Amino acid sequence: AAVSVQTPLLNTCMDAKHHKRQPGPEGKLHAQCSPWKDSACCTANTSSEAHKDQSNLYNFNWNHCGVMPPKCKRHFIQDTCLYECSPNLGPWINQVDSSWRRERILHVPLCKEDCEEWWEDCRDALTCKENWHKGWNWATGTNHCPWGFMCRPFSKVFPRPKDLCEKIWSNSYRYSGQRRGSGLCIQMWFDPARGNPNVAVAKYYA
Repeated sequence: AAVSVQTPLLNTCMDAKHHKRQPGPEGKLHAQCSPWKDSACCTANTSSEAHKDQSNLYNFNWNHCGVMPPKCKRHFIQDTCLYECSPNLGPWINQVDSSWRRERILHVPLCKEDCEEWWEDCRDALTCKENWHKGWNWATGTNHCPWGFMCRPFSKVFPRPKDLCEKIWSNSYRYSGQRRGSGLCIQMWFDPARGNPNVAVAKYYA
């Protein structure tokens, strides 16, 4: 009985805008999304859109305060790949009543290094908002800073790595303090040649 209760939390895709119904192999996943090719919740098309400055996925513009530096942007691409492609987020999927998705992730324990490297590589990039999920000016069809919001360095908007990871997507992530390889935190970055470490993490939390 325990097994049948746990199974839905493992190897599963959330009910959201671009996710497949079931995870499966995707041979042509693009660039930074390719680690998930053996078992993915995203299609090849979604994976290539995840790499564009102005992607069709959500019409979201990374460059809302000038051009985002490439070393920063790669973390946002990786974050998008994890969100769209990972079949290992089941323990943190929550129901949500939203026009564009029925489920979201909440408090995914992100590994310490993933948070800290993201913050370090983005500290000098500019943004005008702490929470990127809501509150933008969408008058032109893409996100612009709301009136009266100043562009400031990430390090001022997010004083610590924890602030960036937890606040930017409304607590989708939690800064876990656990290290990569501990089996206790989800990795945005991993080497697929050594297997997907998040499979064991999902199993642990399930």
